[in-house]
Amino acid sequence: MLRPSSWWLAIEPVDLRCGIDRLLVLVQAVFGRDAFDGAAYVFRNRSGTRIKLVLGDATGVWLCVRRLQEGHFRWPRPGEPLCEVDAQQFEWLCKGVDWQRLSVSTKGLAHAL
Repeated sequence: MLRPSSWWLAIEPVDLRCGIDRLLVLVQAVFGRDAFDGAAYVFRNRSGTRIKLVLGDATGVWLCVRRLQEGHFRWPRPGEPLCEVDAQQFEWLCKGVDWQRLSVSTKGLAHAL
């Protein structure tokens, strides 16, 4: 089952024609992270209409692809090469929702309670 220990978004777009091996190399060489640490690494295409998720652990590698029928995925602005999100933020992102705005709203609500 797909249960990542953490979720990481690669900020810069990549050519999504690449497969598992090339994405794992990006995780290790570009981001300096262990590609088999149980974390999910999410990459997007230039137009922001497709994402690929790669997750490596001790038993194998997952490669998942998602395409929106309309609109595009909301992505963080350039800055750091990776952005960590939580499971709820990733779920919102996959639905095409502005997860950054919702995250701010729910944090404000949590502080108010």
